[in-house]
Amino acid sequence: MAGVNAELAVVGGRLVTPTGVRPGTVLVAGGRITGIADAAPDGVRVLDAAGRYVLPGLIDSHVHFRTPGLEHKEDWEHGSRAAVAGGVTTVMDMPNTVPPTLRPEAVVAKARQITGRSLVDFAFHIGTDPQRPEALAGLDPAIARSAKVFMAGHHTAPTVISDPRTLDAVFAAAASSGTLLVLHAEDQRLHDLLDAWRGGPPGDYRDYERWRPRSSPISAVVHVLELVRRHGTKAHILHLSSAEEADLVAAAAADGLPVTFELTAHHLSFTDADTARGGARTRLAPAIRGPRDQDRLWAALRAGEAATLGSDHAPHTKEEKERPVADAPPGLPGVQELATAVWTGMRRRWPDEDPDTAIRRLVRHLAEGPAELFALAGKGRLAAGADADLVVFDPDRPWMLSASDVAAKCGWSAYEGWTFTGQVRVTVKSGRIAYDRERGAFGDPAGRWLSPLDGETGDTGNG
Repeated sequence: MAGVNAELAVVGGRLVTPTGVRPGTVLVAGGRITGIADAAPDGVRVLDAAGRYVLPGLIDSHVHFRTPGLEHKEDWEHGSRAAVAGGVTTVMDMPNTVPPTLRPEAVVAKARQITGRSLVDFAFHIGTDPQRPEALAGLDPAIARSAKVFMAGHHTAPTVISDPRTLDAVFAAAASSGTLLVLHAEDQRLHDLLDAWRGGPPGDYRDYERWRPRSSPISAVVHVLELVRRHGTKAHILHLSSAEEADLVAAAAADGLPVTFELTAHHLSFTDADTARGGARTRLAPAIRGPRDQDRLWAALRAGEAATLGSDHAPHTKEEKERPVADAPPGLPGVQELATAVWTGMRRRWPDEDPDTAIRRLVRHLAEGPAELFALAGKGRLAAGADADLVVFDPDRPWMLSASDVAAKCGWSAYEGWTFTGQVRVTVKSGRIAYDRERGAFGDPAGRWLSPLDGETGDTGNG
């Protein structure tokens, strides 16, 4: 194999490529995939993936790594370790920090603060300022490709936009600049109405789902679809929780509207019975709902109706989660558990499905799909010219998650005690080992912002 450009060869695995699953060797040099071959060239360093799948590095487009201002809950050192332990090599971070990331200069400052601390590449969803909805009309895509809209509030969402006129202005401004809106779609006015009628927020986790009912996100999704139809705005609805939401968005997309949706592992893995029994560990916004909803969300994944899978990695300390029901914040860690939890669910729900079909689905929703939706060029695929972000995944290995496995700073997981099927063994970032489970070792924090930082980062690998 004279003349082949390779510094590393990943050999022996089944490669999950854009055209299917096949045996082969991934060749890597200079942080890029230089080719797919039948064997490794002589003298090249080898990573043995025999008996395992080789995936492109996964993309979690929905994380809260809590920087700046909330780093007692999570930080980029811990969050990015949790990411690579779960096979994730690129994340997109949310803006509800302290202060919130609402302006381009805040995004640049955040990128500077993170550079040198992250094992994964990163991009940002800029926040939408309710005082300046028109600002999205001039958003530079080199700063952010998307903007987050909170239509309802909770403990860490300080910039809620529930006023219809302001929402209309946001959608119009985003349409004019081609900015993709990513939406926490719940109806704050409905929450306020119900809380006033009931005399306050829930006092028991057995009542939590009823206090934050399905009517709230359904109402919000209907409003979003009206605005998308009016303005032509591209919209991605996050963490769908109910069967009706999935039906509405799937129908709208089939009708030609530029709307997509995300599923989270949490809503696929747990039901409202888990929240009633376990309390704050599975307290989410929107709430986790019943088995019928969970079945519909799994069906949306299997049918390819969902565009992305996301973790909504939103850690809080144990002390915060142990507050009274009215004061405990929603959210839980999940970037480390995301791929394995979804894989485990697929293998248990559809045990007779060809594993190659299942792994293609996982890669479609956790790599190819988010790379396409958020224009992350060089990401999400095993192909010559792509970034050399790879995951060696053992699809059949059973293992139990314990608190000692948790890399997130909060130190706990709602999945503790779960027996998973499938395990990330090695994660490669830009051709270098970022995580090796057998050695319990992490690589260097060489993650980069996927936009130029005043020219300092040079070629980001995005074009």
